[in-house]
Amino acid sequence: MHILITNDDGVQAPGILALAQALREIAQVTVFAPNRSWSTAGHSKTLHRPLRANEVTLEDGATAFTTDGAPSDCVGLAVLGMVKDPIDLVVSGINNVSNMGDDLTYSGTITAAMEGVVSGIPSIAVSLDGPQKPIHVNDFRTAANIARQVVQQVATRGLPPGILLSVNVPFLPAEQIKGFRITHLGKRDYHDVLVSREDPRGHPYYWIGGSAPTSIHEDGSDVTAVRDGYVSITPLHLDLTAYHLMDNLNQWNWND
Repeated sequence: MHILITNDDGVQAPGILALAQALREIAQVTVFAPNRSWSTAGHSKTLHRPLRANEVTLEDGATAFTTDGAPSDCVGLAVLGMVKDPIDLVVSGINNVSNMGDDLTYSGTITAAMEGVVSGIPSIAVSLDGPQKPIHVNDFRTAANIARQVVQQVATRGLPPGILLSVNVPFLPAEQIKGFRITHLGKRDYHDVLVSREDPRGHPYYWIGGSAPTSIHEDGSDVTAVRDGYVSITPLHLDLTAYHLMDNLNQWNWND
């Protein structure tokens, strides 16, 4: 099995190193990740300028590819030919904070896995419900081992076409994690505020600030599972059609 690993935190982030080291135990691994953080970049794809890509050395001495493009570009470049060996699985992460509920629409971690699905490759996104402070490679070991378990299950059982798995791991020691739960997306509340300031010449500029998002807890959701000490696995697909509303919309008077 040949696994392409990417992320949105940058090629030298500790989470991608821990993930690569864990997955090398079971598969051939290629790391191809952005040269900087693309956190909250969403599903970006670079078409308006050329992309630069080169090889770099990771902290453990392994070789990786990097580009000045987005996480989705990393997957695209790899699939389109920069990585010569056929890719069997895309794994994105390990993100240093969770990606649950509405976070998925912003997450570069998730959308890199989506790009794998767009390319017809089974994909997994892995996130750690970490603290809002820098953490180190050893803090990702438990999540990396869980990612390896999920990869082994996918390798054995497969995924239907068009499906990716979003895996969120509690920030707990391995012995305190209670198990796995298959979940649906929960709901996040965002507390963004507009911060307006002036530069030295009197011109206004703006920050989107505010406190961290909070979660609405309901049975079966990813946010509740992680809160309760379980690994959350949420199956996702790219078909965003609200099928339940189609019959209703067909009753509207569209020709009036």
